[in-house]
Amino acid sequence: MKARFNWLALGALALTVGCHASPNNNVAVAPQTANSTTNQTMKFPVTKTDAEWRQELTPEQYRVLRQADTERPFTGKYWNTREPGVYRCAACGEIIFTSETKFDSGCGWPSFYDLAAEKKVILRDDDSLGMHRTEVICAHCGSHLGHLFDDGPKPTGLRYCINSASLNFEATNSADAKK
Repeated sequence: MKARFNWLALGALALTVGCHASPNNNVAVAPQTANSTTNQTMKFPVTKTDAEWRQELTPEQYRVLRQADTERPFTGKYWNTREPGVYRCAACGEIIFTSETKFDSGCGWPSFYDLAAEKKVILRDDDSLGMHRTEVICAHCGSHLGHLFDDGPKPTGLRYCINSASLNFEATNSADAKK
């Protein structure tokens, strides 16, 4: 029981420090990607039953994408990927990010400073874990992708801190990744 508590405490610390720490207090304005005040009743182009999601996704993907869980830092498949390509929502296949905006934030999750295109995600307030964050949700299927922070690099100043389990990477040549 004590070991379990230590792992939970370590995980909470990693979330707080790794994905919430901001090197400066500059406030970047989050982009209006869709309706940032959405709730659970919103309709999405891709809708499936809970049973269908469970059948199509791995257990880890289901926990992250459909239950807003977070994978442990530095354990995800894509946190250190540097190849040219696109990152798709693992639930619906929508292209969300490109490798051109991926950067090493040091937090242990894939980080991007911009979206592949406008209106790919929905931003929603998240006050879980005793802190305020901005949740990033796929606008195509409503799946949880990760969180958005205001400590990213130029030109946006944003950091989309995304779970590897919520993404599928598709390698491309650098010319294809710009599309």
